[in-house]
Amino acid sequence: MERKKVVVAFSGGLDTSFTVMYLAKEKGYEVHAACANTGGFSAEQLRQNEENAYKLGATKYVTLDVTHEYYEKSLKYMVYGNVLRNGTYPISVSSERIFQALAIARYANEIGADAIAHGSTGAGNDQVRFDMTFLVMAPGVEIITLTRDMALSRQKEIDYLNQHGFAADFAKLKYSYNVGIWGTSICGGEILDSAQGLPESAYLKHCTKEGTEQLRLTFEHGELKAVNGERIDDPIRAIQKVEEIGAAYAIGRDMHVGDTIIGIKGRVGFEAAAPMLIIGAHKFLEKYTLSKWQQYWKDQVATWYGMFLHESQYLEPVMRDIEAMLASSQRHVNGTAILELRPYGFHTVGVDSPDDLVKNKLGEYGEMQKGWTAEDAKGFIKVLSTPLRAYYAAHKDEME
Repeated sequence: MERKKVVVAFSGGLDTSFTVMYLAKEKGYEVHAACANTGGFSAEQLRQNEENAYKLGATKYVTLDVTHEYYEKSLKYMVYGNVLRNGTYPISVSSERIFQALAIARYANEIGADAIAHGSTGAGNDQVRFDMTFLVMAPGVEIITLTRDMALSRQKEIDYLNQHGFAADFAKLKYSYNVGIWGTSICGGEILDSAQGLPESAYLKHCTKEGTEQLRLTFEHGELKAVNGERIDDPIRAIQKVEEIGAAYAIGRDMHVGDTIIGIKGRVGFEAAAPMLIIGAHKFLEKYTLSKWQQYWKDQVATWYGMFLHESQYLEPVMRDIEAMLASSQRHVNGTAILELRPYGFHTVGVDSPDDLVKNKLGEYGEMQKGWTAEDAKGFIKVLSTPLRAYYAAHKDEME
């Protein structure tokens, strides 16, 4: 009989390695191991993933590179919206998982797979992101989650792999890391104690520079196009360049505490130099180039955009409407934002923009008015005070 096809969302980690071998050996599936890369895998890691997938019993291995799709359909809008979950976290892992799941679902449909498998546990957000995306994008395809359904321990998985000839070197580390183009998340260790922070040794990137330096980020219609005067049209390369500069100062470290999709509180450490610098520069430039109400309403919809993205609602149609509004708001977000970097932090310096609204012919704040007279100002203030004067005239007891 023809064997059933299963696509395993393969990261190369313990859970997905077990899944590949178990489904091939115990269940007799034709296993297609698919690694969806959103920018977090090096060339060496991808090569090792391919080699290991075949050792584990996969019939076929593929790398699905969706890094640029991830930027065009998500990261771009997160910059437009200056999206930081709870004002802190650049939504690194959450957004990556959605696009990894989309890529896996497309591949499963292309090869006519009977099932899709992933390695998520039953205690996290990723199970929701993968399952929901597969249910919508690959309807009728069975979803297999051995780690969740069999309540597998790490040791049980390691023992199984070893017994079947795969030298499993999956030591239980104090910290677990998810490295991506939009930052690195850090879980485990002191993270599990609400009263503790992470020690220096927990971070992957350390401060190697002293003193200060200026960083100039140039945007065109809200998109980063140049770093320190060097034009970089490939957005992924531009992000990587900013990361290289900022990581040398260990910029972008913080701790995020928030509500998970399944209802419990979650805590994660992260280091994300590029996102924090790019968003910081972009938001600063917008203060000069957008109207008050553009900034206000952008903040409202961007908060929802980040929340929906985090909670596996990327496919909700309203997300396309929010993206359209965010994109429209960027038509005058042009120019260079200047930041000053220092060890572990940065501050804004100024902007150089052809759309700078601070430069106008009507007046200079705190200096001299040019678009109205002194009498105009007095009349404006008197009219503006009318509601308050009317209220307190009727409620003199509240003036004390």
